[in-house]
Amino acid sequence: MKQYQSIDEYISLQSPEMKPKLKLIRDTIKKIVPGAEEVISYGMPAFRYHGMLVYFAAFKNHYSFFFGPAVTKDFAKELTGYETSKATIQVPSGKPVPVRLLTKMTRYAAARNTEKAMLKELAKKKKK
Repeated sequence: MKQYQSIDEYISLQSPEMKPKLKLIRDTIKKIVPGAEEVISYGMPAFRYHGMLVYFAAFKNHYSFFFGPAVTKDFAKELTGYETSKATIQVPSGKPVPVRLLTKMTRYAAARNTEKAMLKELAKKKKK
């Protein structure tokens, strides 16, 4: 597995067809959750916000988003037109980025992560 140093490097090394899609995905996530930290994890671009928020990656015939299984499950109805697995949403490389869906899922995942972080903090305070 290639080790990338940054999301910029990852995107720069992708096919000309994928670069604009990956940039749009990145920009969309940054706009929705401006406080999220960009990271490379498991060799893929990802965002961390009170825990892992979302990964994304380019493949030969598709690009994918990787949310946690709970998020993917909660959006099952809206994902019927996509190839999915437990935590993966695949979009054929010839299709545009589903920005509305990505926006909704990212907001939802960020809210879940925030809620989990708040509950964890409350539990810590109760122990003291």
